[in-house]
Amino acid sequence: MEVSERWYRNLESDAGVPLTPDALMRLSTALALGPDERLALYGNVHADADPAVPGRTVDGAPRCALSQLLATQEQFPGYLVDQAWNILDHTPTMATWFPWVLEPGANLLRWVLLSAEAREQLTDWPGHAGVYLAQLRFALVTSRGDRQLGALLDEVLDDPECRSRWSQDLNVIAYRQGHRFRLRLPHVSAEEITVTSQVLLPAYRQEIRYVLLLPDPATPTPIPTAGPDPVTSRRTRT
Repeated sequence: MEVSERWYRNLESDAGVPLTPDALMRLSTALALGPDERLALYGNVHADADPAVPGRTVDGAPRCALSQLLATQEQFPGYLVDQAWNILDHTPTMATWFPWVLEPGANLLRWVLLSAEAREQLTDWPGHAGVYLAQLRFALVTSRGDRQLGALLDEVLDDPECRSRWSQDLNVIAYRQGHRFRLRLPHVSAEEITVTSQVLLPAYRQEIRYVLLLPDPATPTPIPTAGPDPVTSRRTRT
């Protein structure tokens, strides 16, 4: 990069150097950052930017639209989460596969990292833990000062195994798009289920994530089309 030594000193001391899109691109290239690390860098620099645009619909509209979209995919496990992994909505099949989503205050990251159930049901739990910790690191970098994320980090670091992984693995992952993994759910299938996660983000409200778990077509598994109670198994918070 063709910048002055003073610019570098100010950057390293967080003295507020101008970071234009071109400077960010060149800095990312100079540091050989991967795509998730670049997103983390850009998100940190622009963390306080308001993505809203004139004439945008009201705040609840993207979530309502995603809930409607989720309802069309009821044969698959699917859910909506916010920036802190709080479950906002889910399909009946998601509740059948993972009944914990029906609990008050259900939180995906807390369940994955801190529950004994997750360590049993997620094949290769250590690998899952590493992915979610890397996503938590990305969220903390790009959402500075978010109290919910700070509280989640405190909870996670209270767990000795998670604390050890957090200090040893400095990976940053933006999203879990296209991640293929296996599940042990004896109440759904006698065999392990292989799924791939598909993640969608609404325009201008990218703190909401729409996620579907699509079973591997090469290893078909019985997929219930509704939960234990079609009326109460699907919780909507729109």
